[in-house]
Amino acid sequence: MSDKNYILSIAGFDPSSGAGITSDIKTFEAHNLYGLSICTAITVQNDITFKKCYWVEKEIIISQIETLFERFDIKVAKIGIIESWEVLLEVVQTLKIFNSDIKIILDPILKASAGFDFHANSDLEVFERVLQNCDFVTPNYEEIKSLFPNKSTEETIEFLSEKTNVYLKGGHREDKKGWDEVYHNKIVKLNIPPIADAIFEKHGSGCVLSSAFAANLYKEASIEDAAKNAKAYTEEFLNSNPSLLGNHQYYDK
Repeated sequence: MSDKNYILSIAGFDPSSGAGITSDIKTFEAHNLYGLSICTAITVQNDITFKKCYWVEKEIIISQIETLFERFDIKVAKIGIIESWEVLLEVVQTLKIFNSDIKIILDPILKASAGFDFHANSDLEVFERVLQNCDFVTPNYEEIKSLFPNKSTEETIEFLSEKTNVYLKGGHREDKKGWDEVYHNKIVKLNIPPIADAIFEKHGSGCVLSSAFAANLYKEASIEDAAKNAKAYTEEFLNSNPSLLGNHQYYDK
């Protein structure tokens, strides 16, 4: 089918719909894209409390991918939580089998805000192979620190950018809070400043930014424009209301 612009979210299900696949779908729809979704986990949580995570079996995830590609032309996939780097590697390799040109944007969620650790015992050597199959990785500063505790932030960024392009989210920065950085083609660094003051915090804002960035890449925006547009969309989401659950509005960029 080619009558719609199909983009794929591979992520967990958050019952509050603030994060995960439902949040991704809302963001895609706001960018006038049709969001397809593959569930990797069922979480027991709301917007303030994370209690448990039940992982979807690898075979089911792969079967979901195969079935969607039987019907849809998928050019971009955004990936959130998956049980391990080993399962993630098989997922990205499967995507490449069905579309060797697919753009993969990985949002490497390592911990829930309540402290649940998703990848405590994973093999980081496998993660390196995952990165080599992705077009962008979109960590925040806390995730950068957790990926390689024995490396400085600068060393980790350098390591990641040697493997893939990096969109570093600045919401957790201690200095210049809200300033994002984009590293691409190994040598180009872009500074993406806040466009407006983010008055309210939101559950799932990191998922929203990564999904908005993926949506803009789908629309073939330049990397700099994609980053700026995603930033603007996320700030509108943050300021949409005073609660922890934001509203998504149509975004014509």
